[in-house]
Amino acid sequence: MSIITRRTAPAFAIAGVLMLTATGCVAGENATASDDSAAGTASGDWSADTLSIDFATYNPLSLVIRDQGILEEILGDDVEVEWIQSAGSNKANELLRSGSIDVGSTAGSAALFARSNGSPIQVIDIFSQPEWSAIVVGPDSDITSVEDLAGTSIAATKGTDPYFFLLQALEEAGLSADDVEIQNLQHADGRAALDGGSVDAWAGLDPIMAAAEVESDDQLIYRNVDFNTYGFLNATEEFIDGHPDLAQAVVDAYEQAREWALENPEETAALLAEVAGIDIEVATTVIEERSNLDVSGIPGDAQLAVLEKIAPVLVESGDVEGGEESVQKALDSIIDASFAEKAVEDE
Repeated sequence: MSIITRRTAPAFAIAGVLMLTATGCVAGENATASDDSAAGTASGDWSADTLSIDFATYNPLSLVIRDQGILEEILGDDVEVEWIQSAGSNKANELLRSGSIDVGSTAGSAALFARSNGSPIQVIDIFSQPEWSAIVVGPDSDITSVEDLAGTSIAATKGTDPYFFLLQALEEAGLSADDVEIQNLQHADGRAALDGGSVDAWAGLDPIMAAAEVESDDQLIYRNVDFNTYGFLNATEEFIDGHPDLAQAVVDAYEQAREWALENPEETAALLAEVAGIDIEVATTVIEERSNLDVSGIPGDAQLAVLEKIAPVLVESGDVEGGEESVQKALDSIIDASFAEKAVEDE
């Protein structure tokens, strides 16, 4: 490979608490590398008594799992599930690297970026194939194309899909990051900066971006679904190796949530609207038009093909220590498909 180149709970209830205090996963005395499914450990003999996992508005399946208690149902009373909200892929990666969560959701580009910089994470499931990034300007802006961005100030969250989307868009237009001023702001702060006039453009992320279109009449001047990477569910190698039973339970829960979300798009949109605090029409646009949940959860060639396209952008950005060699090693080792393969087998 070369760089250059189910069980569904019946209730639908919106949980009122958006964040719980997290601790790392506590290893059991006799943890083994068993590849038994969650059903196979129903006796309660789990390898740890806590599981820390994120939820995010850019990951609709995480909202379904949390709201319906799917993981809690699988694990029973023997494992405490601790939910932490991720405000962006960069924040999920920070939580994973610090050990505050065992499993976290990011864009594929952000996962590759993190692993290239030494974070020991692997993708264990794919939660969506979204079009969640675009270049956004205000309603009265004279900017109508990427070429017009030369000499402007742009808000973007470094280490996330919108940031890498921006770099790819600039390159396609014959520009580089040196031709603009990039302000490293978290996604919601980027929208606020755009609406407040302190930046000229914003590399946006749904559902915040979709809300900006409706509420502020902000305009998407450049969209390209090919510049968006998949939604990756990542786990630390320590968690994968030490707690494969819990990793399997998480992926099994994601497959159950995917089936439910595909069968209930209106309820999924309502859940997103409630958790994200956005209008139902905005949430419906995100779920039905910009979030392809009907995608295989098994990470593999399709995701690697997308990451191979983003790899040169990572190298050229100068943000990866070790450059091309580090990115190549990350590409060669980022996938662990075993849990998703087993989840699909057991359906």
